[in-house]
Amino acid sequence: MLLSENHIVRSYDEELRKLDQALARMAGLAENQLAQALKAMSERDSDLASKVIADDVLVDEGEEFVGEQTVRLLALRAPVADDLRRVISSVKVAADIERVADHIANTAKRTLILNQAPAVGPTRSLVRLGLLVEGMLRESLDAYLARDANRALTIRDRDREVDDLYSSLFREILTYMMEDSRTITVCSHLMFIAKNIERIGDHATNIAEMTYYLVTGQRLGRDRPKNDTTTSDVG
Repeated sequence: MLLSENHIVRSYDEELRKLDQALARMAGLAENQLAQALKAMSERDSDLASKVIADDVLVDEGEEFVGEQTVRLLALRAPVADDLRRVISSVKVAADIERVADHIANTAKRTLILNQAPAVGPTRSLVRLGLLVEGMLRESLDAYLARDANRALTIRDRDREVDDLYSSLFREILTYMMEDSRTITVCSHLMFIAKNIERIGDHATNIAEMTYYLVTGQRLGRDRPKNDTTTSDVG
């Protein structure tokens, strides 16, 4: 049965469409928040960072709606096969988007702190990492809404690129701290922001994997491509 097939009960199709519509709204909010957070960081715009923090509640409300709609569908429609995958994947994707928004809000909060101190060099590299993840998140959400399994696989493989850039940035920040101890506090916040952004990439990959499962009914292996070497660097 194709995912786009209609059901005999028209209201059932409408309820399923509401899930996709809610996820599309959440996706748009998260993508915009990430773009605004990166802009606030690169331009040292505290007003914009504060707006990003305030808008986090909108994504939370979207996740609550998806959860309520899912419970309703499970209780009243007892979905099976493709429909059940669609309902369950909606909950998981909504949770990933909500976590993405949390990481973005945390990034904006730390941007407010960074703006009280002089700018440091690694910020430029951090923005580059953010732009890479921003594109990955957008592609992942678009693939989910388009039910594009091949596109999802491509996005999953891009997680290595994020890990490579994150590991390089981690080493750059450590070097900066060692060369000038006065930057330790600022660079510590940069490290936390970098980890937030790297985690957004992980959530984008989660969504890509869920897309593949939704379309094909098959789960990808647990051995996700990873190139994050920061743990060994610290050791």
